[in-house]
Amino acid sequence: MKHTLFGIDNLDVYLVLGVLVFFGLVETISGQLRRSKRSPSDWIQEVGSFLVLSTVIKPLIVISVLLIGNTFFSASANILSEYTLFLVLIPYLLMDDLLQYWYHRSAHEYPFLWKLHRAHHQAEEMGFFVSYRNAGLYYLLMPNIWWIGWITFLGGGKAVALGLVLKQAIIISSHSTIKWDKPFYNSKWLRPIIQVIERIIVTPAFHHAHHGKSKIDAVSDPNSNFGNMFSIWDQLFGTAVYSHQFPSEYGLQRASNDHWSAAYLYPLITSKDERSELAKGFTHQKTVRNEPIMVELEKGENYLYCRCGCSQTQPFCDGSHHGTKHTPMLFEAKRTGPAKLCNCKKTKTGPFCDHSHLGIKS
Repeated sequence: MKHTLFGIDNLDVYLVLGVLVFFGLVETISGQLRRSKRSPSDWIQEVGSFLVLSTVIKPLIVISVLLIGNTFFSASANILSEYTLFLVLIPYLLMDDLLQYWYHRSAHEYPFLWKLHRAHHQAEEMGFFVSYRNAGLYYLLMPNIWWIGWITFLGGGKAVALGLVLKQAIIISSHSTIKWDKPFYNSKWLRPIIQVIERIIVTPAFHHAHHGKSKIDAVSDPNSNFGNMFSIWDQLFGTAVYSHQFPSEYGLQRASNDHWSAAYLYPLITSKDERSELAKGFTHQKTVRNEPIMVELEKGENYLYCRCGCSQTQPFCDGSHHGTKHTPMLFEAKRTGPAKLCNCKKTKTGPFCDHSHLGIKS
């Protein structure tokens, strides 16, 4: 669709492409792309998803909303056009990002949405195109894209255009391998500045932590930091984690070999890898037992205790909790030796057994 921003037709499109080109050039010059271990399937998922989202899905949704609006709500068309750009921009951006926060968070807490979002976290290295790595249906259901359509129908097209540029600049930078915030964390003089910035917008460290493989490194937390442009929602709803460091590993604990077609077109196409959550008929098997498990712990070592009851490596987490409201428990062993860990998942003294299993009827 055609937008005029600051007197230039489709300036928002050129600026978003400019942001992509900028980070692409910087990553190329720094050698990040040369060192990339992405497979052809990875590139197809990331670049292909960006192209389809930009040229098909977003225009299709906006056109659909315009048709619905003009058919049933024609009296409301362009009612925002009398307001100044920034008076529309601020509430548009806040609502846009709030909708995406809850949608993103829901994609980690509900199994069907998780399967549509899973490809995003399957990437084992960061990069600007990872921003667009999701199933096509994930974007078709994304509420903030429909919000874009309604604001456009109401006459806020310029606010939408400028908002897309600002938001994409932050999202692409937070997924990039260019860790622009790292020097701030390493300087006692600059640290107060970044601590203010990261309380407002999503920084690379904040979002990289969300892509880390698991909490075991005490830096990552895939079940936190759901914000896209603003970090204020994570702070408000209790999901913000500030480690000021970057994960040592990215990707999923339960890795699988999914063809790009299954990752992008699920549920129309399923994975041929039986280990994958995208495989036809895949279900997580409960592995809880009404008896504790004896394990050997090493003092000072971190362990990740399973609380979803589906891990195949009980009593420790293997990533099976993704797509549920359960999260694993990170704990540090206080002594070396045997320990009795709960496997009924009813303990009040987790991860250790408190004999709650004795009260469970078989």
